[in-house]
Amino acid sequence: MTRKPRTDAEHNRRHIVAVARAAFAADGLDLPMREIARRAGLGVATVYRHFPSRPDLIGAVLAEQVAHCVAEMRAALDDPDPWRALCATVRGFSERQLRDRGLNEVLLGSHAAALKFTEERRAQERGLELLVERARSAGAVRPDMSVEDVRVGLLAIASFRALPPGRADAAVRRLANLLLAGLSARERSPASG
Repeated sequence: MTRKPRTDAEHNRRHIVAVARAAFAADGLDLPMREIARRAGLGVATVYRHFPSRPDLIGAVLAEQVAHCVAEMRAALDDPDPWRALCATVRGFSERQLRDRGLNEVLLGSHAAALKFTEERRAQERGLELLVERARSAGAVRPDMSVEDVRVGLLAIASFRALPPGRADAAVRRLANLLLAGLSARERSPASG
C-alpha cells in the first residue's frame, strides 16, 4: 500500500518535468506554474508539492538538458577531426535555437535561472575556445578568425528565434552554413562540414 503513492508521485513528477520541458522550449521560462499545471492536466497544488517554486521546476527541467549540452561538448573535444568537431558544435547550437527557447535563455545567460548553470556555461565557453584553437592550429580555420568571431556568428543565429518557425528553420541553417564557410581555411561546401 505504501508503494503506490510513491509510484504515483514519481510518475507525476516525471510528467510535470516532461510537460514543463515542452512548454519552456516552446514559450520560454517565464510561463506561470498554473499554466504548467493546466498543460499537465494536474492541479497547481500537485505541481507545487513537487516543485515549491518555479526556479525549482526550471532547474529540474534544465539540468538534464544542460548535462546533454556538456556531453556534446565533451564529444566534440574528443573528436580527432577539429573541423568536424567545430561544425558539429555550431550546427548543434543552431538546432537548439530552433527547438528550445528555454534552454537558450539559460545557455545565453539571459534568464535568472542561468545563475544555477554558471559553471556549465563557462565550461561550454572554454570548450568552444579549445575547438576554435584546435581547428585553427590544424589549418581548418582561417588564421584571422577568433573565438569571438564564432561567438558573434552564434549570437546572430540566436537572434533568428524571433522569426516565424517556417522561416527560422531555413534561415538558421543557412546562417550556420555561412558562418562555417566564413571560418573555413579551405574552399569547401559548408554543407559538407
